[in-house]
Amino acid sequence: MDSATTQSASLGQTEINWDKLDKSKFYLVGAGIFTGVTVALYPISLVKTRLQVASKDAVERNVFSVIRGILRTDGIPGLYRGFGTVITGAIPVRIIFLTALETTKVSALGMIEPFKFSEPAKAAIANGIAGMAASLCSQALFVPVDVVSQRLMVQGYSGHAHYNGGLDVARKILKSDGIRGLYRGFGLSVMTYSPSSAVWWASYGSSQRFIWRLLGQGTEHDEPTPSQWTLVSVQAAGGIFAGATASSITTPLDTIKTRLQVMGHEKRPTARQVVKSLIADEGWTGLYRGLGPRFFSMSAWGTSMILSYEYLKRLCSKDE
Repeated sequence: MDSATTQSASLGQTEINWDKLDKSKFYLVGAGIFTGVTVALYPISLVKTRLQVASKDAVERNVFSVIRGILRTDGIPGLYRGFGTVITGAIPVRIIFLTALETTKVSALGMIEPFKFSEPAKAAIANGIAGMAASLCSQALFVPVDVVSQRLMVQGYSGHAHYNGGLDVARKILKSDGIRGLYRGFGLSVMTYSPSSAVWWASYGSSQRFIWRLLGQGTEHDEPTPSQWTLVSVQAAGGIFAGATASSITTPLDTIKTRLQVMGHEKRPTARQVVKSLIADEGWTGLYRGLGPRFFSMSAWGTSMILSYEYLKRLCSKDE
């Protein structure tokens, strides 16, 4: 057995493929686990969104002032504006995403196997393809949820309108813009989340392989399975690296998309106008508004989600 095959077999002990999962248990338990993670990390997304849409004369223009303002006016519930809409849409979105992710990853690995790439390269390519495919498959449902939840997140902030819940947002959007209004920024959303998902999963897959190699895992045949602590530590490190990489590359598109989605019917700008406005107000750094929270958000969300996801897969693996 050559070194590449040995490494692949050894590292396979740390991963559980789609065909080894109890699907019913996977979806049921997963809904509960990811709901808990969303509750814990939702405020980060809300603060990031507010920073991205703040006008140049807004008083609250940094993380701490935004949080203080929310707590002062609405208390803790203010950090969860739009949460009901997000959690309602998140479960079917995640089912679509994870199913597409795992099935595409298996297919992609099979397609690139003849090319004899290194383990990190194979992981990057297969995970990147799977991440992009999963994002594309889930966008049709995700974008309307994103549009509604983001309007709820910024209501009353920096001149934005007030609403009476998610249904009120959807009703007003449909009345003013029709169904197209719920897909405001769809193109940019695809351009943002699909590459972001591809970069995140590619970075996660390749960084994991690289870290395992540094630890000497995969250098010998029939070596013992790593301890749970080592496994979790490597997965967490991969999640942080992936979050840093993806947030650095895709923040400008995310800022533009967010601004397009929260604008009302009467002042609907184009993507070009949003870019010109941001640059005119703050220079090119305006495109990176909210980079800090976005980096923290993607790293925290990504690391929490991946640890939960890997734990879920271990929990739902079929007995051999």
